[in-house]
Amino acid sequence: MAGWEDWERLIQKELRQRREEGFAVDDRFEGVDVKNLGYPLAVAALWARFEALPKKTEYPFIEPDDLESILPEDTIGLFSQRTIPFERFHGALLGRVIGCVLGKPLEVGPYFWESTKDNPGWKNVRKWFSGADQYPIRDYAPSKSRASSEGLYLGCEKSQKEHLRFVESDDDIRYTILSLELLETKGWDFTAYDVGKLWHRLLPYQLLCTAETQAYLNFAQVTNHINPDNQPFTNEAADYVRTYWNPYREWIGAQIRIDGYAYAAAGDPIFAARLAYRDASFSHVKNGVYAAMFFSALIAQAFVEKDVLRCVQTALGVVPKTSRLYRYLQRTIDLATRIDDLEALMEGVWDYLLDYDPAHSINNACICVASILYGNGDFTTSVGTAVAFGLDTDCNGATVGSFVGALVGETGIADHWKEPLHDTILSEIASYHPVSIRELAVRYHRLCGQRIEANAR
Repeated sequence: MAGWEDWERLIQKELRQRREEGFAVDDRFEGVDVKNLGYPLAVAALWARFEALPKKTEYPFIEPDDLESILPEDTIGLFSQRTIPFERFHGALLGRVIGCVLGKPLEVGPYFWESTKDNPGWKNVRKWFSGADQYPIRDYAPSKSRASSEGLYLGCEKSQKEHLRFVESDDDIRYTILSLELLETKGWDFTAYDVGKLWHRLLPYQLLCTAETQAYLNFAQVTNHINPDNQPFTNEAADYVRTYWNPYREWIGAQIRIDGYAYAAAGDPIFAARLAYRDASFSHVKNGVYAAMFFSALIAQAFVEKDVLRCVQTALGVVPKTSRLYRYLQRTIDLATRIDDLEALMEGVWDYLLDYDPAHSINNACICVASILYGNGDFTTSVGTAVAFGLDTDCNGATVGSFVGALVGETGIADHWKEPLHDTILSEIASYHPVSIRELAVRYHRLCGQRIEANAR
């Protein structure tokens, strides 16, 4: 089931993924004749060969998938029982959609997929905005730029500054809405199985990408529509869903899905990370899951902590110290706390961003952390930096916007960011198309308040 891409690309990405996870990939795999690969038996046989690959003895990382190994039960929480003002939730939702809209037109080749060491995405972002005399980034992406003469271009016209009237449909926003639906209908004890059933009920297949596409297809193979609330979902089935022909299982998809759990668990980063784990583990493993947990904890902490570096350090506590993500984030934190020049910071971080696919969780997490530390609580600087970095611009803009929005609240976001959106999201999700940004904030604020009240009893 080559859902997101054709078999040739899927197999090449799986080989890269296996190498990154420390498996000894035999060079003979490079010669697989995809066009003559019989389906489904030969495909299944090839996957079995992948599964049989041994781990390299010198591989330095230990990266568990089970929650108890990642975040033991006795982990000390930082739960704050004080009431959190509504305007912080409104700020978080606004920040998320603003960052997404700002980055959406730049989620195209020159700034993203076509990036190389010699032609990094941040340089092309700078060319576009400079060509419109709007760099550093202080507003939405301008439709016209002198950089078009160099072959640069934008996508998503409805998210460009001159055409902006609402929040255009985007997966970065849809999953924030789905988290709300999940928590309101299933409660705090939802499972990965509940996540899959919600997707099958509300998400048309064409709205999914990469890991989510593969997990969506895999979930259909191990479930049925009869008695949906009484089906066993074994560990073996869950592992099949998140891994089978899913070379994107450490990509960015999970970390863009978890903001809603941070809002509902505002002030409680450990609980927010646990909620994120349940969602992320439906489709992801290892660093894809850790990144989701990290950002859920980070955003949850932003509701009760004003020091940006302390927020980052708190969230880092939910990431295994033996993981690749931890090593790369530590490297980024070191750079961002030493370098106060934006161009020098970008050059320093870009030195290792292409160690992974442009849509991987690790490198985009580094962009978000660098932008958060560089912006130091200023909304425009933080979100503008996240998009200026390039790579997955709408995802990173949304994540950074969510964090800073929770930190400063709605009043800390300038009107020129808010007014063009007209408080309206077009999500393509039934009952949420359109939906008010403020309404989502009201409902998340209510969920958080209910939990605080329950814990106070």
